[in-house]
Amino acid sequence: MLSNLVKQHQARQQARKELQEKRKRDAIVAATALSHVLVDHLNAGVAQAYVNQKKLDTETRILQANAAQFSKQTMQWLKLVEDFNTALKEIGDVENWARSIETDMRTISSALEYAYRKSE
Repeated sequence: MLSNLVKQHQARQQARKELQEKRKRDAIVAATALSHVLVDHLNAGVAQAYVNQKKLDTETRILQANAAQFSKQTMQWLKLVEDFNTALKEIGDVENWARSIETDMRTISSALEYAYRKSE
C-alpha cells in the first residue's frame, strides 16, 4: 500500500513534469514566433525607410544637376546682358563722337565761310 502510494505520487509528479516541459516548449515556440513576427515587422519599416532614402538620394542628385544647369544658364544670361550694355555704351560713345565731329565741322565750315567772305 505504501509502495503503491509512492508509485502514484511518482507517476503524478512525472506527468506534471512532462506537462511543464510541454508548456515550456510551447512557450519557447510561441516566443520564437513572436520574435520573428516583430523582426519581420521592423524589417518592413526599415526596408521602406531604405527605399525612401534611395528615392531622396536620387531626387537630390537630380535637383543638384538642375541647379547647376540653372546656374550655368544664368551666368550665360548675365554675360549677354553685360555685352548688350557694353554695346549700348559704345553706341552712345559713337553718337557723342558724331556730335563732336559735327560741331567741329560746323566750326570749320563757319571759319571757311568767314574766310571766303573776307577774301571777296
